[in-house]
Amino acid sequence: MSSAAHPQAFVAPAAGRRMETAQAAFGRLYDLMMVLACLLLLVMVGSITLDVLLRNVEIPGFPRGFPASNDISEYALYLCTLLGAPWLLRAGQHIRVDIVLRAIPARLAYGCEWLSDVMAFAGCVALAWMGIVMTFKSYASGAIQIKSIVIPEWWLMAPLPIAFALLAIEFAFRMWRLAHGPKEPRSDAVSAA
Repeated sequence: MSSAAHPQAFVAPAAGRRMETAQAAFGRLYDLMMVLACLLLLVMVGSITLDVLLRNVEIPGFPRGFPASNDISEYALYLCTLLGAPWLLRAGQHIRVDIVLRAIPARLAYGCEWLSDVMAFAGCVALAWMGIVMTFKSYASGAIQIKSIVIPEWWLMAPLPIAFALLAIEFAFRMWRLAHGPKEPRSDAVSAA
């Protein structure tokens, strides 16, 4: 996301440049994660299509149906959500109801923006920490997921703390932009103005 998308008030040049550089780097990471989410969605559609085809058309040498399709779809939806969440937050495509913020005085709305960002940041940090704890416990126990596809359970848990850590970082960026912008409800990272 370009720096033009986030208008800034005057900030010390060195600190401002470092923060802009960090935001740009994470923005590129989020773009890559969104591309991976889209590719996973394509894999999911392909596996469902293959399952429907094999159930309805008898092809010699092939089984009837593709049993792994359900597991692929389940895991792909989960991973698409985790991979896409930081990009959606950055782009303002997350769920946000700001009708009240537009109706109350700008200073009060600004305080509400801070409150929601601090609460979201704290929630993301807590979920990232719990995700780390759960992943290590799963790894230590040797738990496995036994379905059509058999994998260690911690493989499914490992992306969770990473995604929530990235969301916490994005909330930190949002708070930095809020602190260095006008004292009113934000106009960046919203889906409708």
